[in-house]
Amino acid sequence: MIEIDGSEYSGSGTILRHSVALATLLRKPLHVTKIRARRSKPGLRRQHLQAIMACCELSGGKVEGAEVNSTEILYEPGAAIRAGDFQWDIGSAGSTTMLAFTLIPPAIFSEAPHHFQITGGLFQDFAPSAFHMQRVLLPTLQQMGVQAELQVLRPGYVPEGKGLLAVGTLPLVGPLRALKILEPGPVKRIQGISLSSHLAEQKVSERMAQRSQNILTEKGYRAEIRVLQDTSALQKGAVLTLWAETQKGCLLGADRAGRVGRSSEAIGEHVARSLLEDIQAGATVDRYLADQLILFASLARGVTEYLIPMPTEHVETNLWLVEKIVGAKTSLKETHLRVEGIGFDPAGASRPSPV
Repeated sequence: MIEIDGSEYSGSGTILRHSVALATLLRKPLHVTKIRARRSKPGLRRQHLQAIMACCELSGGKVEGAEVNSTEILYEPGAAIRAGDFQWDIGSAGSTTMLAFTLIPPAIFSEAPHHFQITGGLFQDFAPSAFHMQRVLLPTLQQMGVQAELQVLRPGYVPEGKGLLAVGTLPLVGPLRALKILEPGPVKRIQGISLSSHLAEQKVSERMAQRSQNILTEKGYRAEIRVLQDTSALQKGAVLTLWAETQKGCLLGADRAGRVGRSSEAIGEHVARSLLEDIQAGATVDRYLADQLILFASLARGVTEYLIPMPTEHVETNLWLVEKIVGAKTSLKETHLRVEGIGFDPAGASRPSPV
């Protein structure tokens, strides 16, 4: 039994989602208590509940305590990952990308391709944006051997959600490879997507792109930003995503979603300055990749090393979690992050874990 106190470190829903994903891979029962205990509304929200139920469906598992507001669950994964096409509806503007992140590790370690369609929110605060996952996270994971793609079929925003995300994965060919990126190198290009839905008259997409372009130009950078107008979303909304590629092959991104009271210019400035901060820090990953890569690094064969922009609560949380659940050895010295992966082998997942 994997025992996890959900109030440790960040006390966030990430603890639950990562724990469920890893338990599914290890085929070990999981007991999580004090779920999101440090949040203003503790317990499971719809997006966390859907992550548990999706892993249950994917693995043929079962769960107790799976209901909104529950602060404790007992999850027993099934013996194998089921193949096929799956559809899930979060039922709110909860993050589709966080659900996708939970499902990708079990899917790639299975023996068959998978296709997921997830309905919910694609662009909101405090969650990875679909464009960052598509343009930064998945291409970086490709260097580790992950074959996965993501499509935005319909944008979805707070509060309605009802966006549509499609994710496809292929089984790994060989073990997951460690990633060593310790030299950022000069920036080769900066690209971006400035998207708004039902806001063409207000020129929101153009204004976000222009303000971010002005900020980047002041620092000597020129960005290629696609300006997109959408009418398929069920409500008004906007998002700006920028990503930089360096001559050493590093990818760093930044993004922000729109909301009532947040101007297009404020979004453009925030995204551009966030990206510049991570570049100027000499990092080889951005502030979001810094914690997102840890789960995959813990499962890889070999030592993963990269430079993060700054230590964060999410980085510390994920390092603690992979040490506790899979037995990976980790260290963080200033901004140098190191994870010694366990070389996960699904065929041996039923063996006792190293901790």
